[in-house]
Amino acid sequence: MLEEVPSLGAELVAPARAAAARVATAAVVGLEPGPHPLQGWFASSVHGPGLLVMHGVLAREVHVAGRTATELLGPGDLLRPWELPRAAPVGGVVAWRALARTDLGLLDAFFADRIRPWPQLACELMSRAVQRAQAIAEQRAIAAHPRVDMRVSMLLWHLAGRWGTVEPGGDVRLALPLTHRLLGELVGAERPSVSHALGRLTRAGLVSRAVDGWRLHGSSAEHAAVATRPLSPHR
Repeated sequence: MLEEVPSLGAELVAPARAAAARVATAAVVGLEPGPHPLQGWFASSVHGPGLLVMHGVLAREVHVAGRTATELLGPGDLLRPWELPRAAPVGGVVAWRALARTDLGLLDAFFADRIRPWPQLACELMSRAVQRAQAIAEQRAIAAHPRVDMRVSMLLWHLAGRWGTVEPGGDVRLALPLTHRLLGELVGAERPSVSHALGRLTRAGLVSRAVDGWRLHGSSAEHAAVATRPLSPHR
């Protein structure tokens, strides 16, 4: 796990990290793009840290009363076995979908026992759960903005902070398979509204499609200026 997720155990001195790397091993599940019943794999990590995303992108879809809210997870995110309640008053349904080839490490009780001599590893795994909660809170704040244009713009930059790559010309390439429908599920908007928002950003020269996702031009401030510009009375 330390070799596959380099930031895990980064605080350990070289000899300790080498020793930990020899025992911090786990079974790996490979997921092809498409829906997957991850609930079955959670049982394999009961009493352990959980499932660690090593490579790829996962979409966690929560379906409630005909609406869908989606969260994206990538390398380093930790999925805990007890995060899915058996019963909830609202009665939501959780579904998982791999957006790209994804590898999950099954960190079970035996893994937890093997890394016990290095508490820094357990702390790092816990911090990943906290970072995930913070990212969800930011996404919720973005979805609360009244303008869909602004929601889409802020979400793209929010995702670019993690998955974006700055190109030589200054553009940011966001290599994620984000469809208009998926963007709508991420910001709490209908697909036609998202398409209209992307159209405004595209016409302003701030967003364009790339082979593997999207490309952001300009700065987040320029995006915000266009996203908050008054709409034409004919729209």
